[in-house]
Amino acid sequence: MAISDAEFTAAWRQVLTLSKVKRGEQVTVLTGVDTHPQTLQAARLAATELGAIVTTVELPPTNGAVSLSRDKLAYVGATALVGNKAAMSALKNSDLVIDLMLLLFSHEQGEILDSGTRMLLAVEPPEILVRLIPTEEDRRRVLVATERLKRARSMTVTSKAGTDFRCDLGAYPILTEYGLADAPGRWDHWPSGFLATWSNEGSAEGTIVIDRGDIIIPFKSYVQSPIHLTFEGGYLRKIEGGFDADFLRDYMNAFKDPEVYAMSHLGWGLQPRAQWSALGLYDREATIAMDARAFYGNFLFSTGPNTEAGGTRDTPCHMDIPLRRCSVFLDGEPMVLDGDVIPADQRVIGAGPQG
Repeated sequence: MAISDAEFTAAWRQVLTLSKVKRGEQVTVLTGVDTHPQTLQAARLAATELGAIVTTVELPPTNGAVSLSRDKLAYVGATALVGNKAAMSALKNSDLVIDLMLLLFSHEQGEILDSGTRMLLAVEPPEILVRLIPTEEDRRRVLVATERLKRARSMTVTSKAGTDFRCDLGAYPILTEYGLADAPGRWDHWPSGFLATWSNEGSAEGTIVIDRGDIIIPFKSYVQSPIHLTFEGGYLRKIEGGFDADFLRDYMNAFKDPEVYAMSHLGWGLQPRAQWSALGLYDREATIAMDARAFYGNFLFSTGPNTEAGGTRDTPCHMDIPLRRCSVFLDGEPMVLDGDVIPADQRVIGAGPQG
């Protein structure tokens, strides 16, 4: 359902205010051919109303000839910023970059953040952005969970479907997504509401079962029959099951890169306004499935690159796979049980397992 320009601009003004945009700041809006025109208009207007000095940088499309999908995250890493000194200078000299194109997993994004520039990604449709406007409470909940994850040295995940997985933690930083770029050098994604980290290299071991109704991204589809994944030495070694397993195996094999099978980030969802069922109501090309990544009590794991964590695994295939009804333990302490968030300081009254 459409969102009015007034409502959307007010939403952007709220998010940019919480992202500490101030009068006189340099705000650069990064756009591409797929940028939603209403999002571009509302973002620029809201930043201008807050007194920012607003610049727009538009870049051409890339990766269309090599990606198997039109999803923005189906082929990551290479961007139109490669060798573009003028655009990079503008972005690095900004206080805030509003990314309406998607630079995630690129070396250029890391370079921009290292300069102290804040960056906020927003590529979902306007109505999803407005439904999932980040709040201070979202921020608090994610940061509380982050403090617990910082102390963890192991993660164990189980499920009644057959998941029995373990990995070591501590070698990599923590990814916090609460939708606000509110500190120098901070990247965030509106909408979101989850946290994750990367397993220590070689430590991911065991079985993860993608059960019926779980979601694979970038396929952006609900699995119809269980897929059994076997991890050994930090890598996915077996993909077993019926048609869904065959489809997943063929897609990953198409990249012809052994690094696509590595375990990447893993964590849990803390956004009660994100809905497991939302993806089923959208055309696949209309959304990048942030509801699926963030819904309350999910276990989200991924495969492929770790460059955003400072690692060297630079591969274009990144799979995000949110599961329902899992139990997630840190050093034996439950964070999620059967899809329900357990620690009192992470819980939301009235929220519970989805689906």
